[in-house]
Formats: sequence, structure tokens, C-alpha cells
Amino acid sequence: MSQNYPGLVSIIVPARNEEANLECLVRSLAAQRGVREILIVDDQSEDRTLEILEAMKGEAPLLRVLHIDSLPEGWLGKTYAVTVAAREAAGDWLLFTDADTEHLPGSLAALLELAEREGADLLSLSPGQVTPTWWEKAVIPLVYVNLARLYRFEEVSEPGSAAAAANGQYLLIRRQAYARVGGHQAIRNEILEDVELAKRVKAAGGKLLFLPGAAWVRTRMYRSFGEMWRGWTKNLYLIYGGSLAKIFKTLAELCAVDLLPQFFLVVLLMWLLSGRGNVIVLCGALGCLLIVVVRHASYLRAVTRLGFESGVAPWRLEGAVILGALLINSVIAHRVSHHVDWKGRRYSTRG
Repeated sequence: MSQNYPGLVSIIVPARNEEANLECLVRSLAAQRGVREILIVDDQSEDRTLEILEAMKGEAPLLRVLHIDSLPEGWLGKTYAVTVAAREAAGDWLLFTDADTEHLPGSLAALLELAEREGADLLSLSPGQVTPTWWEKAVIPLVYVNLARLYRFEEVSEPGSAAAAANGQYLLIRRQAYARVGGHQAIRNEILEDVELAKRVKAAGGKLLFLPGAAWVRTRMYRSFGEMWRGWTKNLYLIYGGSLAKIFKTLAELCAVDLLPQFFLVVLLMWLLSGRGNVIVLCGALGCLLIVVVRHASYLRAVTRLGFESGVAPWRLEGAVILGALLINSVIAHRVSHHVDWKGRRYSTRG
């Protein structure tokens, strides 16, 4: 479809202090078919973001750089940035994507054709995640495995299901559907704006298509542990729908299935090696070992389905500890402190 209509899509990217990946992003977008324009919004960046974008204009003729000088009251930085760009956009489709993404060759044409063929009003991906450090290998895959259980791709894509979700790292939406639900202006103060937009599109009768996206797009979400801590603190409570019951269930599962079996396996093996063990201790150790092996195999299948390399699976124990701490911290931020910090700004979480 995009080969016949090469200017269907306006690509919109909010950028606040994104110097690390901008060149890669712009080159990967400029190489796509089906692009009408690339609108990148510099949101008061304090690093080399603007300098890099200006330098890339010669290499990417479709690139337009927009600027935000101040953030209006009642808006979040991202929702305001993409709204500014959406007002300027001329495409029949809008692709909202993040500055930390890389779009693989041919991805836009393939996904636009898929959206047209399936009659989707909104197509969103869960991109492939680049995880070079141990803490990324530990946390990111485990978070996305849990997200895939909370927001099952098949259920979200089923028109008869009430489930709705999207990932703001890649969100392709028909312009008419976007306007019909009021765009990001209608959700200007929503921290989890991608999921909220998907809910509104589906509630208005639009069709969602939510897919694993490692074959088309990849991203490295966080480049420091502190950034990752702040990012998931901001989002996890909302991803769980503010449900303490769901969060407690995940915490209990992390303890019962990930942490305690390995802890008791080590204790029982030490007991056996000390010569004080008996048949009951041996059976207990074998039972714990069975749980550990089955859990590892299940986790390995889950992460590879989402496009992660199998080498992330051995970091599951460390991930369970950090994810548990993140869930607790996210609850505290949203229910006790009533604020989250992101990109140098503090946002209230009060309703």
C-alpha cells in the first residue's frame, strides 16, 4: 500500500535530551517508504539534541524540527510535544515513536500494509529491547513478560474484547481515528498516555492491532540504572491499572516462584552436603530443583517469544529482586508521595 502512496505517514517524535540515539533514529526513519514528513519536537533539551537535529536536515530532507519554549499548565511534556507536532502533520496516518528507537528497513511499509489489510485504526508494537548491561538483562525482559500477561496481544487485538493497550514506542494511528477521540489533547495529563489513547480508540469503535515488534523496531529504553528506576517507578503502578491486588499478586509470584525455590534449594543442598540431610531433605531439594527448572524453561519461552535473546534468561533471579523493589516504589510514588520524576520534571499523580 505504501509503495503506491509514498506520502501517507507523518512521523512524530518527542525529543528531550535525546542526543545518544538521534542520528540512528533519524537515519532509520529517513530510509523508510511511505513517509510524508518527519516531525521531531525539541522539548527544551539541554544537551546536543537540537544541534544534532539541525545537522541531520541535509541528510534527511523530510525532517522538520519543531520547538517548545514552555510547558503549559496541566500538560505533560510528551503529550504536549506530540500535540504540537500533530497540529502540523499532513499525513493520513500518524506514527508516534520515541527518540530511543531504531526502525528496521522496510518496517513502516510492511506495518502500514498490515494495518490497511486488517482494517486497523491503531497499530502498536512492543519493540525489541536492546539490553547490553546486566541490570537491563535482569529487569527489562521480566517486565515485558509480565506486561504480555497483563495485556495479551490476542485479547487487545480482538474487537469483542474490552482489553485495550498500546506502546508509545511505536503507535501508528489513522488521522481520522486520532481526531475522533480528541488526540493527545484529550489525555494531556495522563502519564500512561499510550494505553489511554488505545482505550479511547477502542471505546469509540476503532480496531486495535497490538503485536510483538522485534522484527520491525528495536530500542534501548534506559542508559543508566537510575533512569530505569525512575522510568518504571513512573509507569508500573499505572500499567497495573492502579490495582494493589494485581501488584500484590505479582509480588507474591516473584517470591513463591522465582526467589524462594532458589533460596531453599541452596539451603537444602548445604544441609545435604553437611551430612545432616535425610530423605525428606533430599525430596525437598529435588522439589525445589524441579520448580527452578520448570520456571526457567517457561521464562525462556516467554522472553524468546517477545524477541529477547536467550542469554537474558539466567538473570531472572536478579530481575525478580529489582522488579519487586520497583513495584513497591511505584506504589509509594503514586499512593504516598503523589509524584513522579521524569526527564527533569516532576509530575503530580493526584487525580
